[in-house]
Amino acid sequence: VQLQAFGGGLVQDGDSLRLSCAASGRIFSSHVMGWFRQVSGKEREFVAAIRWGVGRTYYQDSVKGRFTISRDSAKSTVYLQMNSLKPEDTAVYYCARDRNGLGYQAAEYDDWGQGTQVTVSS
Repeated sequence: VQLQAFGGGLVQDGDSLRLSCAASGRIFSSHVMGWFRQVSGKEREFVAAIRWGVGRTYYQDSVKGRFTISRDSAKSTVYLQMNSLKPEDTAVYYCARDRNGLGYQAAEYDDWGQGTQVTVSS
């Protein structure tokens, strides 16, 4: 499956953005879709994930209450609604698929989108 992420941009502190990630093929109920982010020179870090079948969600502590991951099974699309954005949220955001269950490490994910830049100015 190919993943294509889009929706990034330049926003101000406190603004909102919604990222989308469309999959070209079927996402099975056992799969997990995740969002990661990466700042230049740092490791790619887990942001949020959703179990495709049951819809259970998981978040990094720093984004809990501000970000919401969701899915549209009919469109094979996963979303990341980001509210109350902060400058420290600035990063390239990637969507990814884990075919083997929930993972919190980038190495556990099998398929990756190309990344979309989110920049939050203060």
